[in-house]
Amino acid sequence: MDLTPTWFGIYKASKYLLYPMSWIIFTAVATLLVASLPVTPRRTTWVRRLAFSTILLLFLTATPLVSHMSISLLEARYPPFTATPAQKFDAVVVLSGSVLQKGSLRPADEPGETSRQRTACGAELWQQGLAPKLFLTGGDATVIRNGPPISREMKRWALRLGVPESVIQLEEQSRTTYENAVQTKAILGPGRILLVTAAYHLPRAVGLFEKQGFTVIPVACGFEAKHHPRQAWEQKTLFDFIPTAQALLISTQTIDEVAGILVYWITGKWQP
Repeated sequence: MDLTPTWFGIYKASKYLLYPMSWIIFTAVATLLVASLPVTPRRTTWVRRLAFSTILLLFLTATPLVSHMSISLLEARYPPFTATPAQKFDAVVVLSGSVLQKGSLRPADEPGETSRQRTACGAELWQQGLAPKLFLTGGDATVIRNGPPISREMKRWALRLGVPESVIQLEEQSRTTYENAVQTKAILGPGRILLVTAAYHLPRAVGLFEKQGFTVIPVACGFEAKHHPRQAWEQKTLFDFIPTAQALLISTQTIDEVAGILVYWITGKWQP
């Protein structure tokens, strides 16, 4: 399903309603607005409630212990992949991450950190002889399509890692994980693949690709959490309770993933 720029823009904008930072800003602004009104006992009560809600939201979403325990529930879904010489696959399929666009300071487009990491994981799997081709998927994810296809920038990185151009295949049209799966099937056809993406993204990605008829062996590339929830709680320190920007980002990723799974499941595009 290829969304029009308008619908894709609505899709991108609607995700901000899910982000914890949006909730924190909303309650903070509401606190300020109520506090600016003439003082009454009822309004004073509401100011306290809203201020408490702001602090509670910040604590729950920006505390490292909470954010890491939450995302670990997604990352623990599949065990780490261990290759054996007897295993053979039709392709190593790598899902794109981010891309950094050129500008007045940055001289050229380049893959972001997540795209580089996933490409390196895919290149290593190909170099182990597990599949004859390295398939990089991801198009221009900007709303008005004025950016580079992410897979094209990932290819440049794969070439620098020593992967021959002859074994690299690209999919340059998709903008969402669902479109990744659909476009990959259109090019490769159903087959047995190694699917490479971030550990927290695997539950959504695997379900979407299996729905398209692929036999999927998931390969986690990059973990946000260090431990399972129980071990994280047992090894907590004082610093795990101090809110950080990184923890807020991890909470955002978790909420985004869970919401994506629910939406795709309800619409029949994802299977558990």
